[in-house]
Amino acid sequence: MKKLLSITLLALASLSAWSADDYADAKVRRVDKSAATLTLEHGEIRNLDMPPMTMVFGVQDKTVLERVKAGDRIRFKAVKDGSKYIVTELQPAAK
Repeated sequence: MKKLLSITLLALASLSAWSADDYADAKVRRVDKSAATLTLEHGEIRNLDMPPMTMVFGVQDKTVLERVKAGDRIRFKAVKDGSKYIVTELQPAAK
C-alpha cells in the first residue's frame, strides 16, 4: 500500500511540473470575434507535440477575444478537441 501511495504521489508531482510548462508563447496575428477564433504565430506547444507555426485556434472562453488584439504577445495553453485546437488559458506575455 505504501508503494502504491508513493507511486501515486510521484505521478501527481510529475503532472504538476508538466502542466506548469505547457504554456506556449505566441504573437496574436488576428482576432476573429464572429468566428470566435485567434490566429496565433506560436512557439512549440509541448503538450500537443507541435512545432512552431502560425495557425487558427478556437477559444474555450469567448471573453478572451476582448482582451487581446493583433500584435499582442501572449502565453497560452491549448488542447486538441477532435480535429480542432482550443485555447483554454491565455495571459499577457512578460515584458
